[in-house]
Amino acid sequence: MKIVVLSDTHGDGTIIPQVIAAHPDADAYFHCGDSELPYEDEQIRACIRVRGNCDADVTYPTEEVKVLGQRTIWMTHGHLFRVKSTLTPLAFRAQEVGADIVLFGHSHVLGAELVDHVLFVNPGSLRLPRGRKEKTYAVIESEGTSYTIRFLDEQHQLVVETKI
Repeated sequence: MKIVVLSDTHGDGTIIPQVIAAHPDADAYFHCGDSELPYEDEQIRACIRVRGNCDADVTYPTEEVKVLGQRTIWMTHGHLFRVKSTLTPLAFRAQEVGADIVLFGHSHVLGAELVDHVLFVNPGSLRLPRGRKEKTYAVIESEGTSYTIRFLDEQHQLVVETKI
């Protein structure tokens, strides 16, 4: 399985189709909110998407669950789960929906962590990164019980890679 995860693009709709075009072999594309685009905007339509605190269009759901192969992926923006201070509310909700992978944004800080066999990934921001200068998104590949998470910049160059 290969998925591409974006978040917090804050009005830059042109970057979304560029990222998608760079990964035509992905099984799915996820946008964790704060695109600031209308839900049906052509630039984000290929993504499974949720509403962030800066998204005005209430058509966006606040969370999504997607099953891909053997993995259950749960996505939310994060502002409703206090992600800037703790992962605990995310972990409780992940347990409720049976998620193996949790995708979220909001903090604009990239990160990946495995907690009790659940992978938590924040792709960072392609517009306004925090904690580093690179604007980032994530590519997650899984094989068996292991994951490779690559954080790439807007030119699709590797910033950080981790294997879990």
